[in-house]
Amino acid sequence: MLYLVLKSLHIIAVIAWMAGMLYLPRLYVYHADTKPGSPQSETFKIMERRLLRAIINPAMVATWIFGLILAYLGGYWLQGWFILKLALVLAMSGVHGAFSRWRKDFEADRNTRPARFYRVWNEVPTLLMIGIVFLVVLQPF
Repeated sequence: MLYLVLKSLHIIAVIAWMAGMLYLPRLYVYHADTKPGSPQSETFKIMERRLLRAIINPAMVATWIFGLILAYLGGYWLQGWFILKLALVLAMSGVHGAFSRWRKDFEADRNTRPARFYRVWNEVPTLLMIGIVFLVVLQPF
């Protein structure tokens, strides 16, 4: 029963993390097209900061905690699918870090990237998520 509760909490945390990771770069797309210091830009700053601090960061931490406990309890450490999944989750965490740095650029009115840059990066979490889900469900090796 404990394993199933932990698995449920892990899935809930992943859903929250992914919701934020899919929404934050979309905010950056719109923010990149606003004039620094404008009312719209200031609103985006608030939205981005709150999304990151209140949802994305705690969800990522919870995802890692519950995921590592599940890996330990399930004995997955040496299974090929799990090692590749772990690599993709590390990549997702790296993308999370990049999103966090970019938020600081927007906060300081130092963004130099066009909206197109963020449109491309908006797809990266989706691609990583697809790979992770298929590895977990299929456990191909």
